[in-house]
Amino acid sequence: QPRLVESGGGLVQPGGSLRLSCKASGVGLRSYAIGWFRQAPGKELAGVSCISSDDDTTFYEDSVKGRFTISRDRASDTVYLQMNALEPEDSAIYYCAVDRALGPYHCLASPSPGDFQSWGQGTLVNVSS
Repeated sequence: QPRLVESGGGLVQPGGSLRLSCKASGVGLRSYAIGWFRQAPGKELAGVSCISSDDDTTFYEDSVKGRFTISRDRASDTVYLQMNALEPEDSAIYYCAVDRALGPYHCLASPSPGDFQSWGQGTLVNVSS
């Protein structure tokens, strides 16, 4: 299993943008679907977006559709989450993880934390004026 590291979080004003990165050490990400999740204070961990192992399908939770974009750079084996038009409600610790499916994981619905593994330490996003 890969060991994941998230980066790119920070403090940003409402309406601003951030790009989160998810990289792996050890085993690479190429054969995995990648999920992005977030956990706000006092709330449960929730799926935000997902990209399938073959990059053919992506999924976005309703509240981020049209604002967030997930992508994979196979040359650098990095998965990104571009976040635009950020809102205070987007403030949370963001995590990436790889799927635990025995076969292809197609990202056809909101990623469930139970379907993913190898969680990173997270990166904090704080949207505030």
